[in-house]
Amino acid sequence: MATALGPRAASAGFRLLSLDTVASTNIEALARAGEDRLWVTAREQTAGRGRRGRSWASQPGNLYASLLLQTPAATARCPELSFVAALAVHDAVAPVAARIKWPNDLLIEGRKFTGILIESGRDNAVVIGIGVNCAHHPDGTDYPASDLDGRFLPEQLFAALSDAMVLRLGQWQDGFASIRADWLARASGLGEAIDVRLPNSTISGLFEDLDEAGRLMLRLPDGRLEPIAAGDVFPLVREKVTA
Repeated sequence: MATALGPRAASAGFRLLSLDTVASTNIEALARAGEDRLWVTAREQTAGRGRRGRSWASQPGNLYASLLLQTPAATARCPELSFVAALAVHDAVAPVAARIKWPNDLLIEGRKFTGILIESGRDNAVVIGIGVNCAHHPDGTDYPASDLDGRFLPEQLFAALSDAMVLRLGQWQDGFASIRADWLARASGLGEAIDVRLPNSTISGLFEDLDEAGRLMLRLPDGRLEPIAAGDVFPLVREKVTA
């Protein structure tokens, strides 16, 4: 089955570069900075990566796709694309009962099956990299992993994702408020005790809200509300005392 854009994406002027083996679809997309609305997909990646330079297992059978956008909004708003992309993937995998772990990991029964990496390049280019475990997943990861158990072929999922992204990007162009509301309705761990792993420490509290900039609002045990702009979220170890 050939990889192809969904009909909505094709009509909206998005383009597709479908490759066999690449180091990373994000790297391929960033090399084409200056182009716009270009999807890059690959059957496999030899140097796939996630946030903070982590490797991303990338054997055939899963979806590896990156979307190159040219100046999609003011630079300050580009982090919001994490939430836009997470919602687009959530739309594409329906009716799978997925939840979104802040900011953009998708979970099935508490296990991660999607990772999203936003990167910027020259000439105000932004790339949204998306990896979805369609048929298999790695073992021994920091956060438990899962996959879609073959319910979607990568080509089928990509067509649905490319169409969903058109709608979510259009929604985002009208502002972040409705994206934030839709994300909160699908959030994992909202109102629950969590650990947030930062580069040099881990803090614990209650996941209370998402602010207007997309920061996680963490209620600390002493009652203070701490905004978190970046970090890795994990369920709180139950023996700990929560707020």
